[in-house]
Amino acid sequence: MANLDRASGRAFNPATEFSEFSRKEITEYTAAFRTYDVDKSGTLNIEELKRMMEKLGHPQTHTALCAMMREVDQDHDGEISQREFFSIFRRARDGSLQNCQGLQEMATSLSCIDVSEVGVGGAKSFFEAKANELKRSKEAEDEVKAEQAARKESMLAEVQRKTDFKDRLNKFNKGGA
Repeated sequence: MANLDRASGRAFNPATEFSEFSRKEITEYTAAFRTYDVDKSGTLNIEELKRMMEKLGHPQTHTALCAMMREVDQDHDGEISQREFFSIFRRARDGSLQNCQGLQEMATSLSCIDVSEVGVGGAKSFFEAKANELKRSKEAEDEVKAEQAARKESMLAEVQRKTDFKDRLNKFNKGGA
């Protein structure tokens, strides 16, 4: 199952380099990569990444796609090699896909867990990654709620300040007349 990694020119064998994945997962990820590598270049360019995200039900803006590309493009060639594609799933599993919800969603869409194949340890890693993902989304939700509360408090303070000013202005106008 060795392939030639176009970027490095070396043979790439996902089974040895990504031993944490089951044979079934490697087969599925390789098939997905080949499906979305429309031009058969051995890499996914930004257009192919865009189509893949759309087909998986997670369409992204161009800006988000560029950010996703920067997040995983280790050799900075502007394309995702098969090795980099596999690293997405590794990083999704260990929870290290920082600030890249699109890639996390993609990895989740393409991932499946079969305890009989990956064993309890593999299932544990999968569920820990899921728990980390939920924790990060909860933290983001809490952050948004805190920002909304601060904005609301600021607006209420502004309204109170304006009301106080109008009261003082009325007192000043009545006192000066």
